Amino acid sequence: MLTGLLGKKLGMTQRFTDDGRLVGVTVVQLGPCVVTQVKTTKSDGYNAVQLGFGDMKPKNATKPYAGIFKKANAKPLRWVREFRLDGEAALKPGDVVKVEVLKGVKKVDITSTSKGKGFQGVVKRYHKSRGPESHGSMNVRQTGSRSSSAMPNRVRPGTRSHGHMGDVRVTVKDVPLIGIDENRNLAYVNGSVPGAVGALVMIQKSNSTK
Repeated sequence: MLTGLLGKKLGMTQRFTDDGRLVGVTVVQLGPCVVTQVKTTKSDGYNAVQLGFGDMKPKNATKPYAGIFKKANAKPLRWVREFRLDGEAALKPGDVVKVEVLKGVKKVDITSTSKGKGFQGVVKRYHKSRGPESHGSMNVRQTGSRSSSAMPNRVRPGTRSHGHMGDVRVTVKDVPLIGIDENRNLAYVNGSVPGAVGALVMIQKSNSTK
């Protein structure tokens, strides 16, 4: 059974829970998604459903990409992702999936791409402590000592240092699903969601709730 969808992040607001608490929620537009391929253990070695989401100009689709949607009798879509299944899906290419598949789900796993923050130092990137700011100190936000001079006499691989921050795939697990709006294909998840407004979001039922 399919328990995941593609969507995009719309922003944040507030919403009351069933027990009367006011919590901050992120609004995610989930679907409608089009089934572009259905994979089975017999044909592909595993069970999965491939979904497409987001408007795209047909002229921007490559021939192999457009061929996938032609077989599904659908127009080219911007994003295509797979969702693994335990068994064969009762879906076929061309079917439309909406937010109703998450009806009754309490917790979800959310995958998106975090905001890119460019080249950053260790204070912002890894929350390292600042150095002294007086008496002529030249080490206020710098890295500081990262190795010894005798042994190993080098910086070990993996040592936390300055560099590129953000713009990576992030998965947040067991996020409470506050509610869904079936008429507008909206989902309200508790707290923040990785990524900028308009970013692609993958939401699926959490394993802890199965």
